[in-house]
Amino acid sequence: MNLEDLAKRVRQACLEAIIQAYEDAGIQGLCAEGRWEVAVDALRTVDLTAVLREFQQSSTEHARNE
Repeated sequence: MNLEDLAKRVRQACLEAIIQAYEDAGIQGLCAEGRWEVAVDALRTVDLTAVLREFQQSSTEHARNE
């Protein structure tokens, strides 16, 4: 995985988190402003550990193969 792939995966993880939070807040009956606040909070707490771990693993494997 290169840096461009990492950036795409981070962006995708953030988008998934924010969309899910916005939709969930709407189901709970929050207004548009409340939904936005929930979505922003979700973005602040996105756990990117798995994405970063995969990047690190890929980088290590790539270095071994060179």
